[in-house]
Amino acid sequence: MLRGWLDWHRATLRQKTDGLDHAGLNQRLEPSTLTLAALVKHMAHVEDDWFGVMLMGREYVEPWASADWDADRDWEMTSAAADSPQELRRLLDEAIDASDAILDQVLADDGLDRLSVREDRRGGGPFNLRWILVHMIEEYARHNGHADLIRESIDGARGV
Repeated sequence: MLRGWLDWHRATLRQKTDGLDHAGLNQRLEPSTLTLAALVKHMAHVEDDWFGVMLMGREYVEPWASADWDADRDWEMTSAAADSPQELRRLLDEAIDASDAILDQVLADDGLDRLSVREDRRGGGPFNLRWILVHMIEEYARHNGHADLIRESIDGARGV
């Protein structure tokens, strides 16, 4: 069920960005600076961070590895305006594919109680896979709400 909800929310974000060009993906709903491009790149980063880095203990891959996070905490969101729609969609698709490969492996080997290699940055210890999946569903759901509003402001498109 958790995997099904995660997949549904992933598909919803993709649907909210379908058919939009660079200008559409970078349109803002004032006064917010948030864009659909920023949401897509952010979720690609979140996929890599939670499944690859936190759960598996891997190092960041590009483009995250060379980003100057100290200069811009929201680098993935602010840099998204420079990316093409194809690049943004590729980043998200590749991140989801990598996450799915990790999920397949971990679920087959250890199940939902598998603990993350890296621990909570605030000292709360490791996370189990069940917690990570619920968090990912929450992350997508929250940002899909943003995407609903932004997309409707662009061309009136509503619904899932």
